[in-house]
Amino acid sequence: MATLTFLSFLILQLFLITNNCEGVEVGFYKKTCPNVEAIVKETTKHYISIAPTLAAPLLRMHFHDCFVRGCDGSVLLNSTKGNKAEKDAIPNQSLRGFQVIDAAKSALEKECPGIVSCSDILALAVRDAVSLINGPTWSVPLGRRDGRVSILSEASKNLPTPFDNFTTLKTTFGALGLNIKDLVVLSGGHTIGMSHCFSFSSRLYNFTGKGDIDPNMDQNYINRLKIKCKPGDVTTIVEMDPGSFKSFDTDYYTMVAKRRGLFASDAALLSNDQTKHYVLTQLNQHGSTFFKDFGESMVKMGQIGVLTGNAGEIRKHCAFRN
Repeated sequence: MATLTFLSFLILQLFLITNNCEGVEVGFYKKTCPNVEAIVKETTKHYISIAPTLAAPLLRMHFHDCFVRGCDGSVLLNSTKGNKAEKDAIPNQSLRGFQVIDAAKSALEKECPGIVSCSDILALAVRDAVSLINGPTWSVPLGRRDGRVSILSEASKNLPTPFDNFTTLKTTFGALGLNIKDLVVLSGGHTIGMSHCFSFSSRLYNFTGKGDIDPNMDQNYINRLKIKCKPGDVTTIVEMDPGSFKSFDTDYYTMVAKRRGLFASDAALLSNDQTKHYVLTQLNQHGSTFFKDFGESMVKMGQIGVLTGNAGEIRKHCAFRN
């Protein structure tokens, strides 16, 4: 009897593992919600047409979701009385664009209730937002389910930081199945968006704790940044890709090659032969492969730790568990 019980347990575990390994696929909702992509795109287009700068925080939101517990929409969950969620971690407090996801979810619940996950909506909205500001587009595999767990400390621990050196970046990305090419390609997302001064001010004023500057940053650029960012400034924001921060393009690699990448993590791309080669190749070829590469790496990142089959849930409201 005990043997049969144990055998039944093994069969059940095998069933659950199999169902959670179905993976994601393009066209997942073609029978259950055929208009899903059109609805998400229309919603995203509405918001981006009003505020194009939302594209960058939406892209960052997807990154931050996938790097903690996989792409399961855990970054969308609100904190509760008994639990502080990822959304409230310091790196996530500057995220914006949750209203885009909520609006798309509301529209989809009217069209096909209980079918499309919030994590899939986020993956689609990011693709559409990037495309709408002159960036690439790509086919998004779908079929993710939403996670039920979101813990502040995991976001604080697992997210890459703007202060990371190449070794740390390689380890962080590698632990999630992303290689060195993915690292340098996805870093190209810094071509859009803004950053607070405190994310890079140590490079301007106190790089090694001796009141010095970062020797890996262009001196003229440092002087320009010092005009905007004074010591201890925690409120001012600056463009991550000056003059081009609203348009998705290859200018980021031009800035990095000139030692004008804003973050220490940007400068780190010049400290490794493979990433440096990619930066210079995009520069010399006017970024001829970047758009294609970015789409491929986004698809790869979008499949980190996904919940499928019977795992997780399909949330009714993206900020709350069912």
